[in-house]
Amino acid sequence: MLSLDYYRKSKILICLLMLFSFNIKAQEDFQIKREEMIKTQIISRGIIDKQVIEAMRKVPRELFVPKKLRSLAYEDTPLPIGEEQTISQPYIVALMTSLLELNKSDRVLEIGTGSGYQAAVLAQIVKEVYTIEIIRSLAFSAQNLLYKLGYKNIKVKWGDGFEGWKEYAPFDEIIITCSIDEFPRSLIEQLKEGGKILAPINNDMGYQNLILGVKTMGKIIQKSIIPCRFVPATHKVR
Repeated sequence: MLSLDYYRKSKILICLLMLFSFNIKAQEDFQIKREEMIKTQIISRGIIDKQVIEAMRKVPRELFVPKKLRSLAYEDTPLPIGEEQTISQPYIVALMTSLLELNKSDRVLEIGTGSGYQAAVLAQIVKEVYTIEIIRSLAFSAQNLLYKLGYKNIKVKWGDGFEGWKEYAPFDEIIITCSIDEFPRSLIEQLKEGGKILAPINNDMGYQNLILGVKTMGKIIQKSIIPCRFVPATHKVR
C-alpha cells in the first residue's frame, strides 16, 4: 500500500509540472505576439534598421508592464505603468531608437526611465545606457527588473534627468521620453559634437512634435519627424 506521504509528494510534483508547462505555454504565446508586433506594427510602418528590429524581438515587453496588463503588452498602444506614467507604444520605441542611428560603441543617456523598456531595447544595441527617472518607485523597480534580466550595461539613477549625468558625459546620443518645451542647455552641453538628441517638443496645438537634433558647432540643428503625444516632463523629484 502506498503511503499518504507518497500521494502528497506526487500531488506536489504534478502541480509543479503543470505550472512549468503553463509558464512555457505563456512564454510561447508572448513570443508569437512579439513576432506579430514586429511584422504588423514596426516593419510594415517602414522601420528597416535590422539591429532595432532584432532588439525589439529579444526584449520581453510583457515583463515591463503591470501583470494585469500583460495580455495587452504587444498591442499598438501605450499602456499605464503607474504614477501617471506610460510605456510608449512599440512603434514609437522602434522609431525613436532607429532615428538615433546607433553604433555598438555608443554611450546613450535616456531621460525618463519609466518601466525600463526603452533602456532595455537600447542596451541590446549600444555599449552603455545611462537612464534617469525622477519618480523613485519607478526608478527602483526598473533597476531591479533590469538587474534580474541580466543587463550589465545599464546604469539607473533616481533624480532630475534635466541635470544630466555629468560624471559619465559626454554622450553619443540623448533620448528624452517625456514632453518638453525645448532641449535643455545642460543636456546639450553633455552631448558630443555631432551627437544626436531626440525628444517630443510641445507645440501650440496642444500636442508635441518628435524633434531630432544634431549638435553642430555647439548648436542643435533640428528636424521635425512626426506629431506625437507623451506625458509631460516634471522637475519635481518624488
